[in-house]
Amino acid sequence: MTKLATLILWATSTLTALFLVTQPVGNSVQMALSLSVIAVLAVIAVLRLDGIWRHVFLALGSVVVLRYAYWRTTSTLPPIDDLYSFIPGVVLYAAEMYCIVMLAISLFVVADPREREAAPRLSDEDAPSVDVFVPTYNEGKEILAMTLSAAKAMHYPSNKLRVFLLDDGGTDQKRFSDDAAVAEAAINRAIVLKDLCADLGVTYLTRAENVHAKAGNLNSGLSRTSGDLVVVFDADHAPERAFLQETVGYFSKDPNLFLVQTPHFFANADPIEHNLDTFTTMPSENEMFYGKIQKGLDRWNASFFCGSAAVLRREALEEVGGFSGITITEDCETALELHSRGWTSVYVDKPMIAGLQPETVSSFIGQRSRWCRGMVQILLLKNPLLKAGLSFAQRICYLSSSLFWFFPFVRAVFIFAPLLFILFNMKIFVASSEDFIAHTVTYLIVGELIRSYLYGSVRWPWMSEIYEYVQSVYLFRAIISVILQPRRPTFNVTAKGQSTAGDRLSELSLPYFAIFAVLAFTLGVSIYRYNTEPEISGLLMIVGAWNFLNLLIAGAGLGVITERRNVVEGIELPTNTKVSLTFGDKTWTGSALRASAAGATIQLPQAAMQALRKSDNGHLSIANPSQALIINSIPVTVAAHPSQEQQTLAIRFDLEAQHYPVVAEMILRDMSDVRSARTTRQKRRGMIMATVTLLRWAFNSPVSALALLLTGGSAASARRSQAPRLPANNNTAQAFPETSAKEGA
Repeated sequence: MTKLATLILWATSTLTALFLVTQPVGNSVQMALSLSVIAVLAVIAVLRLDGIWRHVFLALGSVVVLRYAYWRTTSTLPPIDDLYSFIPGVVLYAAEMYCIVMLAISLFVVADPREREAAPRLSDEDAPSVDVFVPTYNEGKEILAMTLSAAKAMHYPSNKLRVFLLDDGGTDQKRFSDDAAVAEAAINRAIVLKDLCADLGVTYLTRAENVHAKAGNLNSGLSRTSGDLVVVFDADHAPERAFLQETVGYFSKDPNLFLVQTPHFFANADPIEHNLDTFTTMPSENEMFYGKIQKGLDRWNASFFCGSAAVLRREALEEVGGFSGITITEDCETALELHSRGWTSVYVDKPMIAGLQPETVSSFIGQRSRWCRGMVQILLLKNPLLKAGLSFAQRICYLSSSLFWFFPFVRAVFIFAPLLFILFNMKIFVASSEDFIAHTVTYLIVGELIRSYLYGSVRWPWMSEIYEYVQSVYLFRAIISVILQPRRPTFNVTAKGQSTAGDRLSELSLPYFAIFAVLAFTLGVSIYRYNTEPEISGLLMIVGAWNFLNLLIAGAGLGVITERRNVVEGIELPTNTKVSLTFGDKTWTGSALRASAAGATIQLPQAAMQALRKSDNGHLSIANPSQALIINSIPVTVAAHPSQEQQTLAIRFDLEAQHYPVVAEMILRDMSDVRSARTTRQKRRGMIMATVTLLRWAFNSPVSALALLLTGGSAASARRSQAPRLPANNNTAQAFPETSAKEGA
C-alpha cells in the first residue's frame, strides 16, 4: 500500500469515527449502539480472536469510549455561574479525561506487541567482551554472594567475562566520615566484601564520593573498565546461566543497538501479594508491564532500560557521557537520551534473573515513591514531547510512561467525588439516571472489556484499583514535592530481605483507617438520604454505589497494611536439580525441589527417609556440575524430621563464601521451572469471581485490622528483623552493625 493510500485510509477512518462519535442520539439509540458493540467485543474476547480482530476490537471499543467523552464534555458539566459545583465538577471531568487519554495512549502502545526471535549464538571468537556491574549500597553479604556467584558462572568465554562489585557503602567519603560509627561500618563492610570478592573470583571496586547515587556508581565502574558490553544486575538480581547467550547475540545484528532489556522476575511476594495471599495463584503486578507493555514499546523502538537485567553497549553509553543522573530514575532517563540520538533497543520477554522485591508496606511505598518522583522529573526536566531526535511514536511511548504516575491525583478525585454530592450536595455531574446508564455504565463496561482483552492474563479485575489506592495515599505528596522542586529528589535505596515476626500494622496505616472511616460514614449518610429524599433517590443510588465500591477497595487496603508474618530467606526458587546427599558412610541420590541460600527441600528414596533424623549433619553435591564449579560440596543439616509420606527432606545449609556457587548452580542453572510457574499463574479471572474475592477482602480485612489496632498491634509492638544472616567471618557483625543488632533482638 502506498503512502498516499495509507493516508487516505487513515483520513477516511478518522472522519467516519468523528461522524459516529458526534451524532446526537437519544438514550435508547445510545444504549442499543453500545450494547451491540459490547456484544461484538464479548464474542471476540471469549473466542480469543487476534490478528485483524484485535484491531476491530480496539476500533469498536474506541467508538463507545469517544462517544462517552463527547457526551461528557457537551452535556454533563455544571453551569459556570454555579462555582460551588462547577469547580469540583471540572476537576472530576479532568480526571476522567486523563483516564481516557491514558487509555488512548496505552492502546497505541500495545496495539501490535513485538515478539522477538531468539538471539543468534556467537562463537567464542566472535563474542564481544562483557563487564558485569553489580552496584550495591547496603545489601547483605549473602544476597551479594548469590548474585556474584551466579553472574560469575554465566555461560560465556571466561577470558571475555569480568564481574565487578561496585560498592557504594565502602566509599572514601564513608570510610573517612566524621561520624565514627559510619566510618567504622564502612571500613568493616569494605573488608568483608573484598574478602568475598576474592573468594568468588570477582573484582571489588568503590569510589571516592557517593555522588549521583546509582548512576554515579555505574559511571565510576564504566570509567575503570573496558568491556565492549556492560551488563547491570541489581544486588539482589541473580542471573540464569544462559543470560548472556540469550542477549548478547542481538548486538551482532544491529550496530546501532544500545540495549537488550529482559524482564525482572521476583522470587518473593510484594506486601500486597503477601498480605492478601495471592502470590502463588495470581499474576504478579509487574507482569503487565514486562509481559505486555514492554513488548508494545519494543514495536516502536521505545523499550527502555529498567535498571537491571540488561545489556548495554559501552560505545553508546560513552557517547552520552555514561548513565544519566539528572533524575533519580537513571535507567529510563539514559534510554531516553540514547533513543533521541538514533540508537535502538530490544526487549526479550524471557525472565532470566531472580530478584527480591520489598516485603513491607513502608519499603514498597518508598520504592514506588522513587519511581514516581523520577518519572515526573523526566516529564518536567526532559519532556519527551519536546526532546529533539525522538520519533512521534517514541514521544508518545515515553509520555505514557511519565503521565502514568499522575494516577494518585485521579484516584483521589474518584475516591472523594461521591462525598461532594452525598455530604455537601454538590451537583458535579449533571445527568439523569437514564443518561448515566446509557452512557457511563456502557462506557465502563467497554473499558473493562478492553482491559480484560489486552491484559486479562496478567492483571485480574480490581487489582489495579487496589495497587493504585494503596500507593496513592503517599504518592500524592511525592508528586507535589517534585512539581514544586523538580531537581530536589534524591535516590533512596529500597530495603529488601526484611522479615516480620507475627502480624502487625504498618507504620503507615493511619491514613488508610481514616479514609475507610470517612467512606463508611458517607455510606451511612447516603442510605439515610435515600430513605428521606425520594426525589433524588435515583442519583443517590448511583453515587452511593460509587462510594460503596470505593469503600470495598479501602477495606481491601486495610488487608494490605495488616502485615502478616513473613520470614525471608533470600532468593528461593523451584528447581529440579539432581543431587546426592552424604551422611556418614551412606550416600543417597535425589532431586532438589526448592532451594535458597538458607536451605532446600530434597526428594529422596524411602530408605533415606527412614535412616535420617533431625539435626543429622552431612554434605550435598550436585550431579553433573558445571565445570566452572571449584568445589561441589556444601555442608548441610537436617532441619526437620523427614516427611515419610511425601519422601521430602528439609535441609539447612551451613555456608561460607566458597559454597555460594554451588547454591547458585542448584537454583539458577536452568530457570525453566520458574518460567513455567510464571506461565501457569497467567490465567484470566472473570469479573464475578474477582468481585467475590474483593468482597471477601473488603469484609474480612477491616475486622482483622481493627482487632490489631485495638490490641496495640502497631509497628512498635512487633518484633522485626532482617532476614537471617549466614555467618561468613568474624567481621560480619562490625561490617553490618544495623543488621547484626536486629538479629540479636
